Amino acid sequence: MFSSSECRRARVRDRPRRHHGHPFGVYGRAREAGPLAVLRMPGAPEWMVVTRYDDIRAALTDPRLEIRSESFMRPDVPDDCLPYMRTMSEMNGAEHARLRKAAAPAFTPRRAEAFRARITEIVGRLLDPLDGETDLISAFTRPLPMDVICALVGVPEDDRERWRAYGRVVDTPGGPGFAAAIPGIMDGAKAAVARRRAEPGDDLLSDLVTTELTDQELVTLVWHLVLAGQTPTNLIANAVLALLAHPAQLAVLRERPGLMPRAVEELTRFCGPTMLSIPRYAHEPMDLCGVEIAGGTPVTCALVGGNRDPRVFDDPEELDVTRERAPHLGFAHGPHFCVGASIARVTTQVALTELLKRDLELAADPATLRTPDPGTYRLTALPVRL
Repeated sequence: MFSSSECRRARVRDRPRRHHGHPFGVYGRAREAGPLAVLRMPGAPEWMVVTRYDDIRAALTDPRLEIRSESFMRPDVPDDCLPYMRTMSEMNGAEHARLRKAAAPAFTPRRAEAFRARITEIVGRLLDPLDGETDLISAFTRPLPMDVICALVGVPEDDRERWRAYGRVVDTPGGPGFAAAIPGIMDGAKAAVARRRAEPGDDLLSDLVTTELTDQELVTLVWHLVLAGQTPTNLIANAVLALLAHPAQLAVLRERPGLMPRAVEELTRFCGPTMLSIPRYAHEPMDLCGVEIAGGTPVTCALVGGNRDPRVFDDPEELDVTRERAPHLGFAHGPHFCVGASIARVTTQVALTELLKRDLELAADPATLRTPDPGTYRLTALPVRL
């Protein structure tokens, strides 16, 4: 068993903001130094970081590690908005399971597959006008998930423009733009609930308003599902950049489009946007990867390190769209596994399938495109020529 002082030899010393072009090596070195590292970031307490695949899966299912309100950056909000700020992501145990059970039927693999035709329509509507040089993020990968999730949840068409605007500020959840948007976000969610009570449709919200969920729970669930459903924005952009950087893999995928579901799993493993799990806090003193930690210790999991763990993946640093087994951690694991994973997968599959039917080339130096973000591997922009 390691002591805390011995554990501290394996530090994530290189801050992601310094190495935002390629942070995977930082977490990889920490993983090979030991199963537990210490992450230091300016203005934040030290976090214990679980670095290896099997240990990450164990940590994400350990009930002694709890998600709390302090796991999230929360901006100042008006008092009347506070009741709607505690989302399903902050809950544990039976409380979390009850709300997840209410939302889950809309996000099953079967429901996502049935929605594929609608997603294809949305993709075509966004892609068809694009010609010449364009920023693929602002024109395509950002509006796409918002339009898909609004249609799935049941946000009325004539109210979606406001949600597109809210989606644009979600990229900086701790920033002033997000804080300023919160009253409007809550009003939009309340309006969507009221609209579906009066005019039911074939969507998740129309089903939810017939359940025993309170109005507060409904409003919270609506805004959280819509704004949390933006993972494909960064996943698609990262995937496009990765494929352009690996022309042989791009050629294989164009020649064998039937590989797309497998390729999306591999791309999520190789360049998925979520680098760290939501921080947990030890409910009590406990042994974590052979280290005794105190109650209240913050713990996160290096998902990107687990996704390149050579103990699990052959040639983990290589992108291989034919890889048969890619049990990645890109959507986390355990009770808080991403509820929208199935719709994110299908959205990404359709988006890449349609994009790869077009001539596509990068129109900027990739070294200039990455956004420094300690938790999310993402691009500021993706200039391409179509």
